Amino acid sequence: MKTNFITNIACVFFVAISSFVFGQPYHDYIGAGHHQGIKVTASSSVKGTIPENTIDGSGLNAEYMAASRFLSQATFGADRSEIERLVQLGFVDWIEDQFKQKPSLILPQMNQIFDEIRATDPDAYGPYYLHFNYAWWQTNMTNKDLLRQKVAYALSQILVVSINSDLDGKGDALASYYDIFVNRAFGNYRDILLDVAKHPAMGYYLSHLNNHKTDTIRNIRPDENFAREVMQLFSIGLFQLNIDGTRKLDANGNPIPTYDNKDIKEMAKIFTGLYGVVLPCPGVPLPPECTCYSDNNPSYCDELNDVCCWWPKRSRFGLEIYYVDGTKPLIMSEDNHEQGPKVMPDGSIIDIPGDGMAEIEAAIDFLFNHPNTGPFIAYRLIQRMVKSNPSPEYVARVARAFNDNGHGVRGDMEAVMKAILLDNEAWNANGYFEGAPGKLREPFLRYVHMCRALPKNADQDRYWYTGYYLYQAVKQHVLASPSVFNFYLPDYQPAGEITSADLVAPEFKLHNTSTAINYINLIHYGIYGSLLSSWEGQWPDNPDNVYLDLENLENICIDPESLINELDLIFMHGQLTEETKKIIHDAIDPIYYNSDSMYKHYRVRLALFLMMISPDYTCVK
Repeated sequence: MKTNFITNIACVFFVAISSFVFGQPYHDYIGAGHHQGIKVTASSSVKGTIPENTIDGSGLNAEYMAASRFLSQATFGADRSEIERLVQLGFVDWIEDQFKQKPSLILPQMNQIFDEIRATDPDAYGPYYLHFNYAWWQTNMTNKDLLRQKVAYALSQILVVSINSDLDGKGDALASYYDIFVNRAFGNYRDILLDVAKHPAMGYYLSHLNNHKTDTIRNIRPDENFAREVMQLFSIGLFQLNIDGTRKLDANGNPIPTYDNKDIKEMAKIFTGLYGVVLPCPGVPLPPECTCYSDNNPSYCDELNDVCCWWPKRSRFGLEIYYVDGTKPLIMSEDNHEQGPKVMPDGSIIDIPGDGMAEIEAAIDFLFNHPNTGPFIAYRLIQRMVKSNPSPEYVARVARAFNDNGHGVRGDMEAVMKAILLDNEAWNANGYFEGAPGKLREPFLRYVHMCRALPKNADQDRYWYTGYYLYQAVKQHVLASPSVFNFYLPDYQPAGEITSADLVAPEFKLHNTSTAINYINLIHYGIYGSLLSSWEGQWPDNPDNVYLDLENLENICIDPESLINELDLIFMHGQLTEETKKIIHDAIDPIYYNSDSMYKHYRVRLALFLMMISPDYTCVK
């Protein structure tokens, strides 16, 4: 079997040269150009991969592998050009450039798509989650704000709302909610918390929309749902933490709770009185004493005009989500807000008479400034971006960046992202040798990676994807978790060696006998059939599908090693094992021009298919 001597040597010496790649002053190493008098031979070579390149430096590609690995953490997936761009810029400058990229918002994209659909089908229902999906995929197949979108996705898995509720019909609320994270990805976490608390999507999902104050006569108590989850899942967690994310213990060695049921009841009082901004039905003349409300969808108008006039001058507090503008923050009804002092878990009091919104902001400030919030959020963001089992030291470094960006500012997401992505534990080659260096790639992100990293052709020059087959196959899609606890808990432990080692592997919650097989079929269909498709096109006269364009890989596939090495760079970051290389090589090598004129087409697709379903790819370090 032929071997690519250059790539093998590059992998062997990756640890040795990685220090140089990141700027440390080593000048004498293999590849530095000190090759005079050294003769190199190899069993085989192809154009551009001659043996001498191994010693003179031109054949070493560790910096490209490192760049590919970094981009797998910082983006949904990078093509060859973005990898090369990162090598030229360096990690720090690339991040700074990403901070400056204009946000690609989902809501305006969704509205544009729905307007286009309505132009040909005036009776189209929506916008609903289908159109949100169209907009998400169109955005993330064409955008330049790569880091921002990855951070937004990570935040959406921490501060969860889901279409597995009546929100599936509120595309405006879904898109507007997701745009909180797009807009605030590099802002401040305090603003994220407040925006989430006041958003109608969250208000509906965790039921503090129209949350009524205490009424003992009617036996009404403030709903506690959001009050519980804003503490448990969005900020301070269940137990008091050290700066490194480990739990503080009492004198008996037991973890110390952060809050109790009484604290939940007190917090629930604060999130009362919120209701949604509603819109009059367009085009329906109404007398001044009657206002008809809807979600701005004309199909509701006739019915709602009658409903409205049954309740002249009715207070807007109490109207349900379908009558609410899903893009506008909730507003306060002082008449329905619980008055009086509210006791926080640390014993401090919030009591701002006549200003319920100010009390909400005070509660958010309490949670934001709690010593738990830095390590709590740091741990979860590291898990989403880099690895499942960060060391306590890694968590502490990120938590300190959350607590102070170096200029006295707390919650600065730019500082947090730098701390996560530039940490030695995230990129240093020594991480390969740790006991728990990586994670299982989310099945959704595996598919997005393939879509993003490879060239594509589209029937109608657009990337609208229903996401339906993907969700059915692997039970994962954006804003589609089964509950507020996301697709998996951060401390999920699958039975077996991972649990025995006292490690966690959240993504394994989605890995079972069904999704494992379905993922293989999904990848096969995406490679050999259509990658993305909408429900707007009609086959065969007016299809609306997206297909892989693998001509660049077909041009190098005559040598199996060159093809495998290119796929290794783009998808595996140089981590492809010799065992898997041999499996792929032995599978594609018999496919050659004497057997089929389309041999390049099939050779490339089989190599890509085997790469995408390999354990080397699904479990990344």
